[in-house]
Amino acid sequence: MQLKTLGNITAALATATLPLTQVQAQERPFEPEWDFDAAFLYYSEGDSRVDAYEAALKAIRTNANDQVLALTGTLDVLTGASPNGAAPQTTVQTFTRPSGKGEYQVAPGATPLDDTFKDTRVQLNLQWTSPLNRAMGYTTGLHISKEYDYLSLGINGGLNRDFNQKNTRLSLAGSYFYDTVEPEGGIPVGLSTMAIRKDFSTEDAFQQAFDATRGDSDDTKTTWDIRASLSQVLSRRLIVQGTLTYAQVDGYQNDFLKVLSVVDGQGEAQHYLYESRPDSRAKWGVFGQAKYHFGPILDLSYRYMSDDWEVDSHTLDARLLFEFGPHSLEPHLRYYTQSAAEFYQPFLLEGESPGFASGDYRLGELDTYTLGLKYGYRMTNGHRLAVRLEWYHQTPQSVGKAEPGQLQQLDLYPSLDSLILQTSYHF
Repeated sequence: MQLKTLGNITAALATATLPLTQVQAQERPFEPEWDFDAAFLYYSEGDSRVDAYEAALKAIRTNANDQVLALTGTLDVLTGASPNGAAPQTTVQTFTRPSGKGEYQVAPGATPLDDTFKDTRVQLNLQWTSPLNRAMGYTTGLHISKEYDYLSLGINGGLNRDFNQKNTRLSLAGSYFYDTVEPEGGIPVGLSTMAIRKDFSTEDAFQQAFDATRGDSDDTKTTWDIRASLSQVLSRRLIVQGTLTYAQVDGYQNDFLKVLSVVDGQGEAQHYLYESRPDSRAKWGVFGQAKYHFGPILDLSYRYMSDDWEVDSHTLDARLLFEFGPHSLEPHLRYYTQSAAEFYQPFLLEGESPGFASGDYRLGELDTYTLGLKYGYRMTNGHRLAVRLEWYHQTPQSVGKAEPGQLQQLDLYPSLDSLILQTSYHF
């Protein structure tokens, strides 16, 4: 499975938030040694839901010409259960596993969770950054990420130009990703009906019905993006940055683990359909950031994103860094809100036949809040240790669809609380 929804778009657009301290070059003596950053992250949703473990190691080498080679390796492991997109019911529900091998059941009143959500990802990134002259520089990189059923390959590059005694920097960058998904059991046909073993008299009849819901054994997706960024030192205390982004995704964009319920007038599930999303998505955004040093360092940012799936989002992020000799504390507050995709449906009524539909709450209307604290310690030998603890709260919102019968008694939009713990060490 793909470990991160819209992972390539998110990764590409995230590079727009490069630290503002890069605006102004700093003189430093040449040090031929490698620098290393090691980090471990633990993410837990609790209640037998998703647990994620991530270990990363980054090695950076700078030569006498101020050329920088960065190598990063990451290992992710996910376990637990994730919502499959179906609506809860007052009776036990039975679902066929995505591979067609076996089934799982969901208790009355519970959010349907698919415990097939297990995977391991290995990711490698290589980045080369070099000056072209005293005012210009470039960067280029390679990306590869492999999961059991997902492969992502990517390249990126960019140019930057300094002006105004290096107090102003203009950057242009882009990236391209080619992804292949190859789920066990094949690619589900969008909006086809899930075959369930109890509805068939023989195993052969069930297998024939299951095979009819499968298309190709694999599919592909391409993502490209472009970014333009302007950074400006306004004073000795204040630095600002603005970025415009555009990304285009084409190809397979369904989540093959997701389904949605088709219910009757009493809200009782009659059958389940595999989700279907458009095979094209255009995404654009505006990002602004400011850092102000007034003793502590205040870091404020805002991002607006929009796309042709009608998902509009706003992100506000605030950090405040306090330093006490070798010690530091950084509280963090983040707010995110998004509108629902035009084809998001918490369920379908019998007789409805949309061209696209998904019950994935991540495409619905939702608000999230993150509250955290980071502690850092700078050692006398130049090494740095940091620990970050954050609480994440997610509240999906009703899209206003009338809920028939038993669905009025059930929680179609359950909230979620998660814990994030990260440790990092620079040496």
